[in-house]
Amino acid sequence: MHETIERYQQYTKEIQANNPPAEHNMQHLKHEAATMMKKIEQLEASKRKLLGENLGNCSIEELQQLEQQLERSVSIIRARKMQVYKQQIEQLKEKGRALAAENAMLSEKFGVHGQLQRAGSNEERGGVVGSAEISEISDVETELFIGPPETRNKRPPSRNEM
Repeated sequence: MHETIERYQQYTKEIQANNPPAEHNMQHLKHEAATMMKKIEQLEASKRKLLGENLGNCSIEELQQLEQQLERSVSIIRARKMQVYKQQIEQLKEKGRALAAENAMLSEKFGVHGQLQRAGSNEERGGVVGSAEISEISDVETELFIGPPETRNKRPPSRNEM
């Protein structure tokens, strides 16, 4: 039992000898905190300069360095923006291809494939789809009638009939 107690006491003395005293540890932590505070103040001053604040006491060299840093940052930002735009364009093109494929499938399914192709080819050539082709494709009435509803069923005389 005596041996166990002696070993315990010897072990605790070794631990205290190896560990720095708490006072030394506290001083180290205070020094580290002060260093971090200085670093934070420097970063805040740098941030203010980048935002264009407190530039009155800057030399020409500092202002030129700041300008170069901002130009590099802007070029990086523009490159990233262009990359994002290109990705979005590719996604939209892929979506357009998928929609075109779906449109073709639905057109084929409902039997209006040939009629839509003719209308599409006219539009691609820069032409306007004729009213006869529109009436084949759609049941929507597009003529303008003026007057009471009962006269709408009567067809107005054409110029050849007059």
